[in-house]
Amino acid sequence: MQTNPTYTSLVAVGDSFTEGMSDLLPDGSYRGWADLLAARMAARSPGFRYANLAVRGKLIGQIVDDQVDVAAAMGADVITLVGGLNDTLRPKCDMARVRDLLTQAVERLAPHCEQLVLMRSPGRQGPVLERFRPRMEALFAVIDDLAKQHGAVVVDLYSARSLADPRMWDVDRLHLTSEGHRRVAEAVWQSLGYEPEDPEWHAPIPATPPPGWTARRTADVRFARQHLLPWIGRRLTGRSSGDGLPPKRPDLLPYEGPAR
Repeated sequence: MQTNPTYTSLVAVGDSFTEGMSDLLPDGSYRGWADLLAARMAARSPGFRYANLAVRGKLIGQIVDDQVDVAAAMGADVITLVGGLNDTLRPKCDMARVRDLLTQAVERLAPHCEQLVLMRSPGRQGPVLERFRPRMEALFAVIDDLAKQHGAVVVDLYSARSLADPRMWDVDRLHLTSEGHRRVAEAVWQSLGYEPEDPEWHAPIPATPPPGWTARRTADVRFARQHLLPWIGRRLTGRSSGDGLPPKRPDLLPYEGPAR
């Protein structure tokens, strides 16, 4: 790995995590870790180009079908690939198929970039994580094996205690807050060989008094009404939150990113 490298382009491939939910900007759009990373890289490389093909709700098969070949054709210096976690959260998940599709994605992308970046996604502490932990860890084992075979970098967000903290997660309990996305951007930045700006991004955040019973129950009711029930409805009807949405930034163009 280079130290303080000069990369000239970045393409991000994935789902809502890479699209930037829930790092909301004043205009209603999402920023997210990939935009923050692109802004940092652009500051080091005049004319830096960036594309973000991610669309919320996508399964690994959809990512392979819709994004992977497009990303490979762009010939960027760096490609990030994060996918498969949505599959593990489905009631029925064929992990063998997920493994095969991830393998296809990596085999297509690795020859067409200088550095491929894979991730062990973060997991929020709580019963949902415990229920799906075996599938997630099986997914991460596949990612680790593929990285070794194809010279990819693996950013280990799963073991970062800071990102497991429920305070780093939005009210939907599925997406990171702005601070969470900032820490992910820092993690990828360091994994690419750049000088750390926040060496302690992974460290636990200071403890605060836990919310009281009433506040917790109110949050649970709001979560169920605004997020859980709509999510169940989409699963039952075969719909996705990303249906009909275009890629976030479909073309590899010069990037002037958001402020950090």
